[in-house]
Amino acid sequence: MHAPATRSNKGVRQRSDRRTILIRWLQWGAALTTTIFLYPLFRFVGHRIPPKPRLVEVPAPLPLTGVYTSHDFFLFATAEGLTAVSRVCTHLGCRVNYQQDKQIIECPCHQSRFTTDGTRIAGPAQKNLPQYKVSLKEDGEGRVTAYVVHL
Repeated sequence: MHAPATRSNKGVRQRSDRRTILIRWLQWGAALTTTIFLYPLFRFVGHRIPPKPRLVEVPAPLPLTGVYTSHDFFLFATAEGLTAVSRVCTHLGCRVNYQQDKQIIECPCHQSRFTTDGTRIAGPAQKNLPQYKVSLKEDGEGRVTAYVVHL
């Protein structure tokens, strides 16, 4: 009598181990290839071109009050120099007004108040008004011909 022949699982195990290793290598290769091709696309999607600064020329001299009012800003001439302050309230984005008799900037919507340099005094606004850089435009003889506000 012969004893039944038992097959060893060694050959089957080797084939499945090779197959598993091959599949894993192919999966990693596909992931790497996908990453290589998608990386430039993701960099492009997140790219933003910074906006160019907007320059507004205010002709010199300023009015006798020392305040020039534009749609976007106030330009104040004080003893310390020139100050340009935004006209957009930091609370809800309302357009603020300058009250010359009180020497303050006030929001008509919720009565936030600011000084002429944009510092918050009172009201629901939590931040100061943004200030803009102001430069002088001079002619060839050194006379100021305009004020340039960098928005």
